[in-house]
Amino acid sequence: MGQADVSPSDSIRTRILDALQTAVSDEPEGTRARTLRLVKCAMRDRDVTARGQGNCEGCEETDIRKLLETMVAQREISAREYDEAGRVSDAEREREEMDIIQSFLPTALKGAALEQAVDKVVEDLDAHKLKDMGRCMAELQSRYPGRIETGSAGKAVRKALV
Repeated sequence: MGQADVSPSDSIRTRILDALQTAVSDEPEGTRARTLRLVKCAMRDRDVTARGQGNCEGCEETDIRKLLETMVAQREISAREYDEAGRVSDAEREREEMDIIQSFLPTALKGAALEQAVDKVVEDLDAHKLKDMGRCMAELQSRYPGRIETGSAGKAVRKALV
């Protein structure tokens, strides 16, 4: 378990563990080190659950991404509640942790990169009509997991098909 179990395909996991090592060596009790320790513990918890369900590799990349997204959402809620209660320093700490966690999430495709991805998918699927939109969206989400915002991608696909 732990760092010895990291496979090359677990890029988010690897990046988190590497960042944790760096943070601990730079400032062992800093916010970055504390936050990454929390993430590592949450990943280990998901690994135990996955192994209990027969997945000997531990949790997958998509599970880690969902975990990070959940942790970001929790911190957004906490920061808002702290703001409403007048606990500004606690809200700032939550936002700092949120920024650290978000740095490990893939960035969404936007602008020209999104248009290129949409054009490639439309071409590969030989899509020409609006009825092909569902297939195109499903293919985009499978090719770029966690990087597609459905609203902007839907507009780009519609534009490419019309």
